[in-house]
Amino acid sequence: MHRRSLLVMSGLAPAAASAPARAQARTVRVVVPYPPGGGIDISGRIFAEALAPALGESWVIENRSGANGSVGSAAVARAEPDGRTLLCNSDSHLLARGVMRQVPYDPVADFTPVARLAVSPLVLVGAPGLLAPDLPALLADVKARPDRHAFANTSLGTSGHLATEVFRLEAGVPVLVVSYRGTGPALQDVVGGQTSLMMAPLLSALPLIQAGRLRAYCVTGAGRAAVAPEIPGAAEAGMPALAPIAPWFALWGPRGLPAAQVARVNAAVQAAAGQAEVRRRLAELGGEPVRDESPDAFAAFIAEAAERGLSVLRRAGVQPE
Repeated sequence: MHRRSLLVMSGLAPAAASAPARAQARTVRVVVPYPPGGGIDISGRIFAEALAPALGESWVIENRSGANGSVGSAAVARAEPDGRTLLCNSDSHLLARGVMRQVPYDPVADFTPVARLAVSPLVLVGAPGLLAPDLPALLADVKARPDRHAFANTSLGTSGHLATEVFRLEAGVPVLVVSYRGTGPALQDVVGGQTSLMMAPLLSALPLIQAGRLRAYCVTGAGRAAVAPEIPGAAEAGMPALAPIAPWFALWGPRGLPAAQVARVNAAVQAAAGQAEVRRRLAELGGEPVRDESPDAFAAFIAEAAERGLSVLRRAGVQPE
């Protein structure tokens, strides 16, 4: 278990003058179930810094990694629903039981949706030596010669894994999936041609795309990405089934979190999403804030996303490990 905390305090007064206020401020513990430095962790910190002064609270980011995110998530599921403990996680939270046998909580029923924070697209990239110039040609080549292709993948139950399975279902052939420990090594093997394809985080792959070391076929999401407008969206490129699959980060509370507390934090998140500094820092991650999404709308989104993702895993024959 790795723990690291960032204490975000409100107020701009000198430390001595603000000490009484700090002593009285309510502390909200935000559990990130992965080590520091990843997209979930950084997004959580960006919003924690904006939410603490807006809500007049101290927000502590606590990294509790282990068991593919289930250690930290389980801690939140067991917490009192008093608003003092929240979970910051990604869309992979919803698919935990689709890829792991022993998950000590229900990813949907045991949590209260609070607010989505940000969304970031994936990009389908190929080795530079591939001859297929666009997505339809690539799909045709994979169908004709599946033994010459392999997908790099970094973790089960993530958006990248889900998008990989969607592509394999669209192709209708058993394209090999190779597991890697980390995005960097996976991308380097695609650059080198050891594996031919990957559904990669756009920000991680973009420098290699711009340098001509990777070929980009499409991005996921509603359309083209603002940071890479030259890459077509999945629907535009010819594979609309990929379009809804994009990593997103969100806040949950334990089951039973009062609606008034959910509404209060959700409203603060919406306000933070409109701040220029928050948008700028998210853009550096290749992400955009989620705007104007109520708790009820987020809950409906979760139900749809969980069913869609689990359905893909079932159709692809993915078994919990």
